[in-house]
Amino acid sequence: MTAPTPDKYSASEQSLGYIYQPRLALLQLLQLPEDTAVFVEKDDDLDFVDGVGGKSLASLKHKVVGERLSNLSSDFWKSVNIWLLRYKRDGRIASNLRFFLFTTGVVSADSFLIRLLHDQSTLLDESVTLLELASAALSDSKSKIIAPIAIAFNELNDSEKRDFLERITIFDSSPRIDDIPSIIRDGHLKGIRREHRGFVFERLEGWWMDVVIKQLTGMRTEGIFGYEVWDKIANLADEYRADNLPITFRGKVPDGEIDIAVDPRLFVIQLREIGISPNRIRSAILDYYRAFEQRSAWARENLLVSGEIEEYEDRITDEWSRYRDVAFEKLAEDSAEDVLREVGSILYNWAQFETGKIESLRIRARVDEPFVLRGSFHILADARPEPRVYWHPRFLDRISRVLGVTA
Repeated sequence: MTAPTPDKYSASEQSLGYIYQPRLALLQLLQLPEDTAVFVEKDDDLDFVDGVGGKSLASLKHKVVGERLSNLSSDFWKSVNIWLLRYKRDGRIASNLRFFLFTTGVVSADSFLIRLLHDQSTLLDESVTLLELASAALSDSKSKIIAPIAIAFNELNDSEKRDFLERITIFDSSPRIDDIPSIIRDGHLKGIRREHRGFVFERLEGWWMDVVIKQLTGMRTEGIFGYEVWDKIANLADEYRADNLPITFRGKVPDGEIDIAVDPRLFVIQLREIGISPNRIRSAILDYYRAFEQRSAWARENLLVSGEIEEYEDRITDEWSRYRDVAFEKLAEDSAEDVLREVGSILYNWAQFETGKIESLRIRARVDEPFVLRGSFHILADARPEPRVYWHPRFLDRISRVLGVTA
C-alpha cells in the first residue's frame, strides 16, 4: 500500500513542533544536572540555565521522517538569526551563551554542518576552517530568507564570527515526539516497577505540562529546575510502593450538576433520613464520586491484589457494626424520631471524622487520604439490595418497604 502524499497545506508538523517543545524539555532536563533550569519560549524555543548562570538557547525542529539538513537549510539559518540577535545583545564574545539545534532530521554528509554535530564521527577536511565553510555557504545562497541573515552575520568581525560558530552544537537524529515517553520510562524511571512506569509517566507529564503552562502564561516567572522533576518522580514512585497507592482524584468533581434534592441513590437517601444538611450531603456525594473513581483507577492500573477491596470493606463494616451496637445500645422500641435521628447522626459523624484516626481502617498503611475512607462508607451505604452500613436505627425497616427487601 502506498503511503499517502503529505498535504502541502497541512500544519501537522508545525503543531507537533509546539507539543514537542515541552516534551523534549522534560527529557533534556532529566539528562542535565539537577540545578539546571529551563524556560520555554523565552529567548528561543528552550532556554537552559546552568547552576553558574551559563545559558544555552535551544531551537527545536520536528521534521518529517527522512528530512536532511544541508548548507542552506532554512531551519539552521533561521536559528542562527535568533542566536545572532541574542549574541549581540549580550556582549558578543563576552556573553555566556551557547546555541543548540535539536532536529529529528539528519545532517547531510557533504554539509559543513557536520562540523557542528555534538558527535563528530565524520569530519570534513579540517584544512578549511569552519568560518570559511560558513562564509562560502552564505556566499552561495540566493535565498531571500538567508540574505538578511548573512548581512547580520557579516556585521561581526572575524574573531566574533569564529567565536559565534564555535558556540553552536547540532543534535541531529533527536528523538521524535512519540519516542520520548519510552525513553523516559525505560531510562529515567527504573526505580519504579516496570508495570507501573507508563502510569507514572502519564502523571509526570500531566504535572509537567501544568508547570509549563503556568510559565507560559506568566503565573510562574522563574525557571523550572531539574530537581523539581526528580522530586516529583520520587513522590510518584513512593505512591506505587507496596504499602501505598496513588491518589489521583483529590479535588475532582463529577461532570454535570450535583442535585442534592432529587438524587435517588441510597446513600443520599440515608443522609436525608438523619437530617444531614445540604452542604454536608454535597460533600458526601463528592467523597463517594472520588472514592469510586479512585478505586476504578487502581483497578485499571492493576494496583490492587485479588480480594483487597472486599477485605477492606469487611474491615470497615466490622468496625462500623461494633460502634453501631454501642450507639444504638440504649434505644428502645418506642424511641422518638428525633432521638433516632440524633443517634444516627452521631454514628455518621463517627464514620466521617473519627475513623480516619484508626490506621487499621486504611486500605493500605500509608493511604490516609480522607475521601478514600469516607467515600467507602458511602459506597457501603449505597449497596443493593440492602446497604451494608446504615445510620438511622430504623433505616432497614423503612427501606425494605421501598425496595421489597426483608430487613
